[in-house]
Amino acid sequence: MRGRSAVAIVLVSILLFPVTAPSVAGEWSDDGWLKNLIGPERLENGDEFGCHGFEGVSTIEENWVIEGCRDYLTGLSDSSRWGGNPVSFGIPGAVVDEATSQSLIDSGFLIVGDMIAEAPDELTVFSRNGGSLEKNSANLGLLESAEQDTLVSIWWRARIDDLKLREDKDAMSWLEDQDVWLTTWGEWHFHQQSSSAIEVNHVDGSIVVSLDSSDSQWEVPGSVNIQFDGKASEVTFESGTDVPKISTSDRKLKEGWRETGSGAILTIMPGSSASILLEGETDSVTYSPLATFNNFHHAVTVVGHHTTNLFQWSSDFQESELTFTWLIERPSEDPLNWALPVIALGVLAAVPIAIRKIVETDKDSN
Repeated sequence: MRGRSAVAIVLVSILLFPVTAPSVAGEWSDDGWLKNLIGPERLENGDEFGCHGFEGVSTIEENWVIEGCRDYLTGLSDSSRWGGNPVSFGIPGAVVDEATSQSLIDSGFLIVGDMIAEAPDELTVFSRNGGSLEKNSANLGLLESAEQDTLVSIWWRARIDDLKLREDKDAMSWLEDQDVWLTTWGEWHFHQQSSSAIEVNHVDGSIVVSLDSSDSQWEVPGSVNIQFDGKASEVTFESGTDVPKISTSDRKLKEGWRETGSGAILTIMPGSSASILLEGETDSVTYSPLATFNNFHHAVTVVGHHTTNLFQWSSDFQESELTFTWLIERPSEDPLNWALPVIALGVLAAVPIAIRKIVETDKDSN
């Protein structure tokens, strides 16, 4: 019996060895969802694709992943409906050091987030100020107390290792019902730049609104609030076509205009101009750039962290109007253990020998 037990232990050890054998480091894989089906749908929804580096690699310690992530993303998808190159990067920790900052700038990134307390002036920082969209972690109090003309960033991650996180459906429903601008990090950033560059002139019974072209990475519209007496009879582009109207319920950035109680709100693209024809004369025309599209109180984006699989990260939001800033992380490929085929052959050879040994042991014991 002792012989049979010993052989059995050896046999079990042989069978278990491939499971515990060390593996060889793998390469990087691609998330095909960025290029096919899901990616185009998310862009059409108004989402943005930024970067979060390479899975399992520290961006701060390995700055090469900054350029690498940019090239990976641009090889699969545009970053936004407004521009091809990514401008947003998720950096862990509270400080962006000089070397990392320079690598970001050299690679075309302008925005960092989301728990950063210190970064060079050349970079715009967006902080996580809206809590999490994870089940039982959402903080509606933060969202309800958002300051005027601010961007609220809400955290989301679909998976941590093998753990699947659940979204908070009540928080989602509440957000979807709010009168807020649904935007992204990059869109917010460039909209502010465009808004501040708009010029307004009162000429011969018309108000001419113009926004020069810029050398920005993205061509994003800007918005202006114009106050004047009377009413606008028509609003046209320089080409003579009508500027489309927007309603108070439009929550995603687009060109257009709408009347207000004291004038009009207008959103136009860089390199364009529009004329507001007035009914009668007006004594005074004043204007101010708008931080938010459609003059909403504040804006909201959901930031998808460590997005290695766009389908998994976005599957719960396919019917939602919410817009996302997806921080794309190139996924690591499951390592292939080249020793396993050799071990498997060894097991196949060892099993008959072990069985024969057991049979012989049983005969001797009898």
